[in-house]
Amino acid sequence: MKLKLSSFLVAVTLAMAPMACLQAKPPSPNVKADTKDQFASVANDVREQMAPGGRFEFVDVGEHGTVEKDLAQMQALFDKFGSVDAMDAPSKIQLYNDQSEVNAILTRRDGDREVCERAPALGTLIPKTTCRKYSDIESDRRDTIKMKDDMLHTMNPRPSH
Repeated sequence: MKLKLSSFLVAVTLAMAPMACLQAKPPSPNVKADTKDQFASVANDVREQMAPGGRFEFVDVGEHGTVEKDLAQMQALFDKFGSVDAMDAPSKIQLYNDQSEVNAILTRRDGDREVCERAPALGTLIPKTTCRKYSDIESDRRDTIKMKDDMLHTMNPRPSH
């Protein structure tokens, strides 16, 4: 009986391990505003957070262009109508689609987002759940690429003329 109970407790503990990682989620990005002034503030915040060191610094060049295009389209709608309440139906749909696209990109590239993976730890076959911030994963990836590039340049220096 004790063996079954301890096996059950181990199974429950392993099953709940990923849930512990999910509880500390940062708030999702939300590019939403009802008026022109609110939107200006939100757009400025998004741009600041996409800069190096910001929450969304890992937005790549193509996605950055998409975010800027969508923010410009939303700004044009707010310039024309002033508020969501004053917009016609097609404009509201355009605003919603632009907001959705920006929010999807920011959510995917959110440096505060926790990413959990279940894999065996080094030197063992027993899988373990580990959770890390997306920013830490991306920083490690960039550091590894830089180290590889530095090693290649050290091993194969360019000939001097």
